[in-house]
This record gives sequence, C-alpha cells and structure tokens, in this order.
Amino acid sequence: MKKYLIDTNIAIYYMKGKFDLHKKFGELTLNECYISEITLAELKFGVAKSEKFEKNKVILDYFLTGVQILPIYHSLDLYASEKARLQKAGIPMDDFDLLIGVTSVTHKLVMVTNNTSHFTRIHGIVLEDWTVLA
Repeated sequence: MKKYLIDTNIAIYYMKGKFDLHKKFGELTLNECYISEITLAELKFGVAKSEKFEKNKVILDYFLTGVQILPIYHSLDLYASEKARLQKAGIPMDDFDLLIGVTSVTHKLVMVTNNTSHFTRIHGIVLEDWTVLA
C-alpha cells in the first residue's frame, strides 16, 4: 500500500474542487494520506489572508480530517545535508519546499505535487502528480 505526502498546491487544488481530486482522496484511508506541518502552516496562512476566512477555515478543517500531520523534526538532518548539497551545486531550493520534500523521503512517502520538476532535485524523492492522473 502506497502512502502519500500531499504538497501544499495539491491540498489547495483539492479544497478548491479542482482536477477531480475529491475522487482520488476518497479512495484513500487516513493511514495513507499525510501532510507536513509546513504544509499546514502554509494552508493556515492562506486561510488567514483570504477574504472568505470563515468559509475557507471550514474547508481547511474538513480537509484536515482526512490527513495525518507529520512533524519535520525527524527530517532535519536530511534537510541540512540536502540544502548544503543543493547550494554547493548552485541549485538552491526554497526552505519550505525543501522541508516538505525531505519529509517525504524521510518517511518513505510518495510526494504528491504538480511541481514535480522543482522537487526532482531532492535525492531519493518519489513523485506523483495527481493533476495529470485525475
């Protein structure tokens, strides 16, 4: 059974009802679907700045009932080594994206994103794009 780490962009598409992602998420159990606490922070920020705060908070709360939230603590060593490697190679990555990506590697989860070209720089990452599979 595959287990998935959902990137922020996929979570946003799901909450906006795009790419028929409700169907894909409906096929998964709580034990198969995760988000990083970094993704949670990004989603909460999106809700906080939105013009429809109450509506979007309800949508986010509903989304969160179907996922487990992973802390980044166990991924920090890999984050540090990958950040150093990428920086030395001249291809640095945004810290939040790198933290999300290495969390998927650390926990041996398939990272679901529609930004696959961005994340391929991380060693050992396995990617799927549900916006093209949907």
